[in-house]
Amino acid sequence: MTNKRALIAEDEPILALTLQKMLGKLWPELQICSLAENGVEAVQEALTQLPDILFLDIKMPGKTGLEVAQELAEEWPDQKPFPLIVYVTAYDEYAVEAFEHSASDYVLKPISEDRLNKTVQRLQARLADGPQRPNELERVLEQLRHLVPGQAAQPGNTAQPERLRIIRAAVGNQIRMINVDDVLYFEATDKYINVVTREHSSLIRSSLRELLPQLDSSIFWQIHRSTVVNTLHIQIANKDETGKITLKLKGSEDKLQVSRVYAHLFRQM
Repeated sequence: MTNKRALIAEDEPILALTLQKMLGKLWPELQICSLAENGVEAVQEALTQLPDILFLDIKMPGKTGLEVAQELAEEWPDQKPFPLIVYVTAYDEYAVEAFEHSASDYVLKPISEDRLNKTVQRLQARLADGPQRPNELERVLEQLRHLVPGQAAQPGNTAQPERLRIIRAAVGNQIRMINVDDVLYFEATDKYINVVTREHSSLIRSSLRELLPQLDSSIFWQIHRSTVVNTLHIQIANKDETGKITLKLKGSEDKLQVSRVYAHLFRQM
């Protein structure tokens, strides 16, 4: 096995260094290519370094470990095997869920050397399969479909609060009243959501996490970490030779990308 590279994303410096030191003892050949202090940095470093293994703290500033995994699943280059992920968490419930949904592994804080050694052995066994190790990305995608907040608003989920009918968006000194049925899609941008209809687009101060539970999940599908589409306005879903899906909307020139996490929504019935 050639030397492998790992990234540690942990916002507590002492814990990050402790984990690095323990890995150095248990797996001397493993190269720690980067230490990230928050989720945003973890994504940037991972896409730059393209490591073989990610140790992701579940609860980090900027992005959680799950959000980091989701963004990397969407952005990871096709030619590079998706990294094995080990979640580092102080919360048992995440760990249990992660294993139930086929996570690579997890370690609980405070990290014990015996437990980390088992993780190292599992990682080494899986990496021994080489670049052809089966379906790593699909394993992560399936896990994220269950774990990432916001996934509840998907077809078939009927347990929802009262549905939103009218959206009030400030436009200068006016309030634009937008019928939800007229919305083509919602697109998250930093602290705002862009509400797009055929006639106009309007910003509202909200997040997709706040908005999703208020939408009819049989009609509004999240198709990307930043995009929710009104399926009644989808004309066609195009899949290219790499498997990436693009949506064409009725009466609109806009084309929406479907991320890998949500591609399963467009499988043929």
